[in-house]
Amino acid sequence: MNLIATPGYGYSFLEGIYPYSSGVIADQGFEVVHVTLSSWLPWREGIQQARQFVESGGGSVEHLCGFELRCPEPHSMGGFIEFNEQYRQLLEQWGLIIDGQNPIARTNVAPVQQAPEETMLHAFSFVRSSDMNQRTLIVAGGGELIGPLAMENIIRPGDVSPDALREKALVVMNLMLQRLRALGGVPADLTIIDVYTAHDAPSLIAEAVSPQLAESSAEVVWFNTRPPIVDIEFEMDMRAAIELTL
Repeated sequence: MNLIATPGYGYSFLEGIYPYSSGVIADQGFEVVHVTLSSWLPWREGIQQARQFVESGGGSVEHLCGFELRCPEPHSMGGFIEFNEQYRQLLEQWGLIIDGQNPIARTNVAPVQQAPEETMLHAFSFVRSSDMNQRTLIVAGGGELIGPLAMENIIRPGDVSPDALREKALVVMNLMLQRLRALGGVPADLTIIDVYTAHDAPSLIAEAVSPQLAESSAEVVWFNTRPPIVDIEFEMDMRAAIELTL
């Protein structure tokens, strides 16, 4: 994983795949701010309003560094790729793509209950100037899929036995730690750890997540959701950020 500097953006990003980066870390003199919406917005409208919010505070569109989406149900692999094309096109129109790479981190999951009728924006993150001497960062959402978006890269697809779910959760936890280290962070930096699964979250957190985060005092939050692709069962993201609600 390569950490890529983005002069003028206020953060560096961890190389990811076509639709999103693997994470971001604020540059010196900046901090990551995470904004949760009190009411979700359709994703295009929401992203536009996120931009307006940042710009109204004296920032620029380049300071946007993360989006969290909620989709109606898990996509087929083809459907997910199609959505990502639309999503990336908007960011391309805004001039945010750097040498062909999307620097912005993302999470996109499907609520089990009260699912939206269309993909919605749940939260966004941006960087702003700060004299705080503390690492702030986002580890992008990831499930038990290793490598490019392809069904053959899913760990034990279709298997939701307790053993398979533990393996999936361990794979995701290790992925999160790899990304965290590649960003230059450590578990003690973290403030929030999000877990996304429709399965036995307390057991999976106890067996796969908590033992590897002994150094962290971060709050672990479980969302009763499914990852965005059929046959992926467990997803996480993590962050060290200033929290706001709109």
